[in-house]
Amino acid sequence: MPEKESRSRKSAQNLLNFIQKSPTSFHAAENAAAELERQGFVRLQENREWKLAPGGEYYVMRNGSSLIAFSIPEQPFEGFQMICSHTDSPAFKIKEIPELEGSGYVRLNVEKYGGALLVPWFDRPLSAAGRLLVRTPEGISSVLVNIDRDLLIIPSLAIHLNREANNGYKYQIQKDLCPLYTQGAGKRTFLALAAEEAGVKEEALLGAELYLYNRQKGTFTGADEEFISSPRLDDLQCLFASLQGFLQAENRRSIKMFCAFDNEEVGSRSRQGAASTFLPYTLERICCGLGGGREKLMTALASSFIISADNAHAVHPAYPEKSDAQNRPRMNGGIVIKYNAYQKYTTDARSAAVLKLLCGQAGVPWQTYVNHSDAAGGSTLGNILNAQVSPYTADIGLAQLAMHSPYETAGAEDSWYLEQAAKEFYSSALVVDEKENLRLE
Repeated sequence: MPEKESRSRKSAQNLLNFIQKSPTSFHAAENAAAELERQGFVRLQENREWKLAPGGEYYVMRNGSSLIAFSIPEQPFEGFQMICSHTDSPAFKIKEIPELEGSGYVRLNVEKYGGALLVPWFDRPLSAAGRLLVRTPEGISSVLVNIDRDLLIIPSLAIHLNREANNGYKYQIQKDLCPLYTQGAGKRTFLALAAEEAGVKEEALLGAELYLYNRQKGTFTGADEEFISSPRLDDLQCLFASLQGFLQAENRRSIKMFCAFDNEEVGSRSRQGAASTFLPYTLERICCGLGGGREKLMTALASSFIISADNAHAVHPAYPEKSDAQNRPRMNGGIVIKYNAYQKYTTDARSAAVLKLLCGQAGVPWQTYVNHSDAAGGSTLGNILNAQVSPYTADIGLAQLAMHSPYETAGAEDSWYLEQAAKEFYSSALVVDEKENLRLE
């Protein structure tokens, strides 16, 4: 196997392993934090004073589902180099009173989280994961839980009972998408089972945030295994690849930052979302902790760059007409630079030029995505972050199919491409002259 192919294969397999351990945003953030701690990063608390030092490496979490890590150079810093992605994916959230009884069965009461494709959730093994809030002698503790077995299924209505099923059907979440849990009254309530799996007493439960997830493991597909298919590629593929680049990069003149936010799929307007105070407060505390003030923060942000990394739509083999006539990303084609005239993506000619230069220096290919002009597209983190802080910003992604399905497909080489581009980005510093000409050093 050629060296490049071997490296990209390893990168993709590491991604699939990470996804397998990360069925919810809580698990994704916790697993990223564990990787940072293995590399020597020190955890900070938002409700404690920060003691920062040149050469220090730190991270901070909010809500257990969002995380910001940063590495400070030894010499005085000039700006921030940030890559931002998100920890959440479309799913079904289990409601507070979870059990629905009827016709001799018990189903779980769920609501849709994000813009999920519904049909692929039917007739496949599912389970539940998330966190439990537990009463302890010290107060309230948060405990992660993953019921790590094939537990649930959402059964389709047989074709004999709905002859029009293949001619289009409007699904009702409350009626059609509630998963089958058990028969009759069941031996254990669902929350009792979740508590048992977490190793806590049911009577100690004070709250739960649990989600359905697809049990099917990620795998390599295609004649030459050139694709990967997996749950939650959007956006754990960008998150994991940018984390690897962050950890591998040399620390020079800028503060490098890895940012992972929750709740992107529902608009980011939460305490832990990209529209919150999490990033601006962290940036300000870094400046203050290193002896600067608000003026230093403003000048540093003017020499900073945000890459908003969230997966992009590959041209679909059966629906090429849904893509723009020219800007048609393909899987394994490298970094996708995303544009939108309405600023749903923040890339402009200047920030795109920086990305193209960066990809050239990293030796990775790049391609472009623009929505079909007669179809509305989605949005992501970039414009939301720019409303909080306003450095130079661009939106990128990796090309994938079946976005927002519980089982998506992407290119097996692309994770490695983003990992290399992220490493190059984090090893660079943005220099801005008096005419706003840019260069990377």
